[in-house]
Amino acid sequence: MTTAEPQRPDLARELIARAAESAAHRAQRVRNQLDAVQLCQGRHADHANTKVLRRILAEHDWPGHRLVGPAAARAAWSIALHSNDEPDFQRAATTLLERAVQAGDALIQHWAHLHDRALITNGHDQEYGTQFLLRASGIELCPLRAPESLDERRATIGLPPIAVALKTVRRRYTPDCSADDAPTVALAGAA
Repeated sequence: MTTAEPQRPDLARELIARAAESAAHRAQRVRNQLDAVQLCQGRHADHANTKVLRRILAEHDWPGHRLVGPAAARAAWSIALHSNDEPDFQRAATTLLERAVQAGDALIQHWAHLHDRALITNGHDQEYGTQFLLRASGIELCPLRAPESLDERRATIGLPPIAVALKTVRRRYTPDCSADDAPTVALAGAA
């Protein structure tokens, strides 16, 4: 992947700003710090972000490292990852991201996370163990295909063993949530 200046810094700035705002909102949601109006505003922002990313995908395919740079490519991935209300869009984005990975223009770990999220969103078991749920009882792995070979699949795409990922996710989220009032929230796993 290239480290040259992105071809479209304007798109890069927009993607980064949108993803950063959504990430801040999600952090507040996970910590149960939002009222009903704020929750609706967050859903509206996710829909608006999906609409913008849909336009970018239609005009440019996946906004990879060459087009928008690594930080904005990560932002695009985050927006696609959180487009749960549009499963068809999420699947299409997964396909475009996979092509970008094959062209050396995106990270395979991002593809694995988006692939797993699209599977879970569409009612299927995930492949790479990147998707978790935060429940009052703690962090749990979303349904998984062939758990006995999970660490082998993770290794093929540069992800650490699932035990390490679970420890990272638990460390990231559990201390911030009281077991009594923690919401059930889907979480993207640790790389």
